[in-house]
Amino acid sequence: MLNQAAQIINKAEAFIITAGAGMGVDSGLPDFRGDHGFWNAYPAYSRLGLSFVDCANPQYFKSDPAFGWGFYGHRANLYRATIPHEGFHTIRKWIDRNGADYFVATSNVDGQFQKAGYADDRILEVHGSIHWLQCQTPCGSNIWVNDAVIEIDETTMRGRNALPRCPDCGEVSRPNILMFGDWHWLSDRTNIQEHRFDQFLIEHADSRIAVIEMGAGTEIPTIRALSERIGWSLEHADVIRINPRAPEIKPPHLSIRCGALVGLRGIDAALKALMPRS
Repeated sequence: MLNQAAQIINKAEAFIITAGAGMGVDSGLPDFRGDHGFWNAYPAYSRLGLSFVDCANPQYFKSDPAFGWGFYGHRANLYRATIPHEGFHTIRKWIDRNGADYFVATSNVDGQFQKAGYADDRILEVHGSIHWLQCQTPCGSNIWVNDAVIEIDETTMRGRNALPRCPDCGEVSRPNILMFGDWHWLSDRTNIQEHRFDQFLIEHADSRIAVIEMGAGTEIPTIRALSERIGWSLEHADVIRINPRAPEIKPPHLSIRCGALVGLRGIDAALKALMPRS
């Protein structure tokens, strides 16, 4: 499989990188898969009997904003401190070597692709980003950069200091992220990204496209479905699915059972073996 993947990469004229939460595990980000994975990362929520779905709920920004910001403030602090693993740069190396165009589509809200040097106008964040804020009401359509630093009491998982507020109405703000049971997410920023991505697909409909999917789970299969839609709808698109738990995809697309970084290293080694020696 690694050799086949290397051949796809070698011939690619355009790259689509699709990524779920598993992409960040090799950078040291926690795996929220299942309640126990979430509780291992956040023992305080285990003691409170709260799941990831319970915590990722916009209601807290109205009913108990210090608790809402305890969860999202801790995650924002973590993502700001995290260094993207070498796999991000390996893919960029392939893109540059081929002189290819690219686009990233991710369900992650962590901003790691931007941090690794991918162009902001070549990224689709389907669930929004923790690095942008909006009014919790919302009172309007304003979205602004999240520069708030929240101090967290990790025993109670509550924000300690002053919480960020909407500059227009003064209400406590919230991240511009699509949460569970969320009717107030402002999707304008993501809609613009989706339009750019649709244009990219139109422009490269006849190109040889390598779709590299990493760490996309089955519980919320948005990214997996996107990869498959591209793979089956575009004649010259090949999907390489890298996943340690659920790598299955119908041929001729490729299934590689391992984590993102291990898979990318393996493909890179196979790609180097294809190169003529000087």
